[in-house]
Amino acid sequence: MPRLLNALLLPVLGPAACLVLFSTAGFAEPTEITVRVLSKDAKFVGSSMGGAGVVLRNGDTGEILAQGVTAGGTGDTEQIMHADGGRRATLSTEDAAKFSATLDLEAPLLIEVEVFGPLGQRQSANRVTATQWVVPGRHITGGDGWLIELPGYVVDVLDPPAHVKLPSDTGKVDLRVNVSLMCGCPITPGGLWDADELEVKALVTRNGETLPPVDLAYGGQASQFAGTVPVSEPGLYDVTVYAHNPRTSNTGLDRTTFIVAK
Repeated sequence: MPRLLNALLLPVLGPAACLVLFSTAGFAEPTEITVRVLSKDAKFVGSSMGGAGVVLRNGDTGEILAQGVTAGGTGDTEQIMHADGGRRATLSTEDAAKFSATLDLEAPLLIEVEVFGPLGQRQSANRVTATQWVVPGRHITGGDGWLIELPGYVVDVLDPPAHVKLPSDTGKVDLRVNVSLMCGCPITPGGLWDADELEVKALVTRNGETLPPVDLAYGGQASQFAGTVPVSEPGLYDVTVYAHNPRTSNTGLDRTTFIVAK
């Protein structure tokens, strides 16, 4: 209908008025946006971790413009993890995980991006949002595209399993957890992601009463940490395990419970 109206008015209004009319009618221009999600102090969150969910919204109305999941690899370790990166360094390679969308924009738009992941480890997933002005036809693809940093560690309690029931003479419960970066990158003593930097600790309660925390040490396998929870009385034990790196302030946690019979 607007195009038909423009055609009918063209002979009547004259060139100047028609220029205004056409400029305000709005013609959508394809605009490409590439979103990459970088694990804090590590590599890209991609297919090996289930990817990260990405939602692009109109920053004013909340309307969803595009959504999907980052897919691809974790990127080139040497290109990402080097000391002299600097503010101009491009971290991504062609195979680094990303989500791409092409939006038909008629005017500059404040766009909000929301990322949530890693989707393959939802107990440790975090959500991050950011906004940016996007101009029709001016693609957000150069360099790393729209780069979002995802903080946290993937902490996964391997033992004991949740809600396991143990006999009253247990005495102690062995605790083993897996800790990795959000990209799945391994943590080892003296490694690129150094296990010696991490504080891994279990916060324990019994029937709601706080017990002394338990330190976990490197468990002999990449990304695994282990410790022992003393058990002196029956009850419901709630265990929250966190990993914290004081150098980067990165933090993640997981939780389990076990029951000691009367």
